[in-house]
Amino acid sequence: MPANRHFRNVIRIGPVQVGTAYDSRGHEKHTAACTAPRCGFSADYDSRAAAELAARTHHCPVR
Repeated sequence: MPANRHFRNVIRIGPVQVGTAYDSRGHEKHTAACTAPRCGFSADYDSRAAAELAARTHHCPVR
């Protein structure tokens, strides 16, 4: 079953968006996802700082 998350506190750092939502167990998760075409980067983190660091250091793969 796909996760239907309602993101709040969404910011954009370059091509990466960072948002906060609750997972299926009610725990707060922070997601960083790249919006560039054909990149595919997306990851969940336990802390907002880790998600923002991933967004700042992300480089899309060269294709």
